[in-house]
Amino acid sequence: MKTSEPLLFLQGFLKNPKRVGSLLPSSKFLAHKIVQSVRWDKIRTIAELGPGTGAITRLMRAELPQSATVFLFERDPKMRNNLKKTYPEFMYHSNASYLLIKMHQENVHHLDSIICGLPFFNFSREMRHNILSQIHTALRPEGTLVLYQYSLHMKKRLAELFEIEKIQFVPFSFPPVFVYVCRKRPDEGQT
Repeated sequence: MKTSEPLLFLQGFLKNPKRVGSLLPSSKFLAHKIVQSVRWDKIRTIAELGPGTGAITRLMRAELPQSATVFLFERDPKMRNNLKKTYPEFMYHSNASYLLIKMHQENVHHLDSIICGLPFFNFSREMRHNILSQIHTALRPEGTLVLYQYSLHMKKRLAELFEIEKIQFVPFSFPPVFVYVCRKRPDEGQT
């Protein structure tokens, strides 16, 4: 019997709350807001960091150009295996801390966009810095980062690395969430 997505997510949270970061998967309101924030006509390569049960992945798949290369980084093995069954055409990895290594292994030089739901608030300062640095390096100039967090604690650090185009509050999510839409500055090449 297949485990329901909310139950699978809850199990992941109870097993490791610092890595999962929420009791429930992303709401449909949040998923739509994130997908609306990506310029799909510009996407050839994209990564989703922390897709969980695939609430955003499902909508993302419908928008993707057919030839797009997609990386999904999900730490929880049950959720990752569930995603693999549903989206066998995507590439799967367990740890976003290896973003650049996995891209290199697949001969992908840059990403056009990254969608990130990692619970940065729960990470050590070093882990946050490492992952954000890799995100910055991975994105092509003018590439987009769409990041959602449950507070504004990332605003200062994101502003140091990216041009923040907008921050949107999504109240119809539990808990309510902020969506940052950031762009890598055009004058910044691969670092």
